[in-house]
Amino acid sequence: MKEFKCGQLVPGCDWHTHADEEAEIIRRATEHLRTAHGEAHLRENMVEEIKKRVHEVPA
Repeated sequence: MKEFKCGQLVPGCDWHTHADEEAEIIRRATEHLRTAHGEAHLRENMVEEIKKRVHEVPA
């Protein structure tokens, strides 16, 4: 199981997600950034920044 915590990228944000696949984490995280943080156009390096912060957690 993988996890991403938005607060590691956007200080003060408590949103997080879990999924088995990194691609699903990235999809959910980019959608969250669009809807919750108003990131209509994600910067080129944003996916890489999300990937750096995805980590394994015990299932």
